[in-house]
Amino acid sequence: MALAPMAGFTDIAFRQICSAYGADVVYSEMASATALYYHRGDNDNETLRLLQWDEKKEANFVVQLFGSKPEHFAVAAKIIEKTVKPQGLDINFGCPVSKVIKQGAGADLMKNLKGARAVIEAVLSNSSLPLAVKIRAKSGEVEALDFLKNIADLPIAAIMIHGRSLSQGFTGEADFSLVEKIRPYFKGAILMNGGINDLVTAKRALTLSGADGLGLARGALARPWLFQEIREDREIIYGQAEICALLYRHAHLLVSLKSEAALVEWRKQSCWYVQGLAGASNLRSRLVQVSTLKQLEDILKDYGFNN
Repeated sequence: MALAPMAGFTDIAFRQICSAYGADVVYSEMASATALYYHRGDNDNETLRLLQWDEKKEANFVVQLFGSKPEHFAVAAKIIEKTVKPQGLDINFGCPVSKVIKQGAGADLMKNLKGARAVIEAVLSNSSLPLAVKIRAKSGEVEALDFLKNIADLPIAAIMIHGRSLSQGFTGEADFSLVEKIRPYFKGAILMNGGINDLVTAKRALTLSGADGLGLARGALARPWLFQEIREDREIIYGQAEICALLYRHAHLLVSLKSEAALVEWRKQSCWYVQGLAGASNLRSRLVQVSTLKQLEDILKDYGFNN
């Protein structure tokens, strides 16, 4: 079970929380290969700070890179292996966000079979770390099967497939039948991703796909204990008090690792936790204004939280 990469969400604090709930692998936020390329002489650049991690408190850590130029990936792979020292690298061929697509990266690079292969070869030639890739069911006219046939001879350790096409984005039904089609062309581990938000869907995804595992994304944002639910095959119900306690635990951990300034970024993540709670709309409107732990404590006390 892997925590799938999500920009602005899968930071060091959230990775530690998901690791504690049973994630086997945790992915970094998307890191720009281009940024690493142009700041390769700077060992304290923003991208490297984004990739800080704690090997004692995180499950197997994988750094995900995005970009479009093989020469950028070649340099980035060397830098990450030497300075970050994760358990593996991953290349993003699935991001549908427009600012990434405009760079010829993410799901746009998936459509470029020649360019995608060149990027993969650049990483393999410049790093000894296991390499994984993340793709979508389809991007433009290129389907997952086309993509895998194009790199079938390369030593890729794992692939995570988002079961939706680029045109679907993050909505609509995910196709969990993809794995059967591509299995003959891929020898590594295959993880299913997309629309897996609860235990029922997780079990259905594994049964229908026959995948080796799952990549949890937005489902983990709302309920990081989903990893534990899948591992123990039982639904876990978190009440209001427990969710408030988890909210505070997450915020406190983030502040201890970074600073209270990091709570500004945390605000949007806090909103996922409170989905379905009584008074969730009012609570969200207050959470998005939090800038100190004291403010958060005062807000949560109104919902029965006692630190």
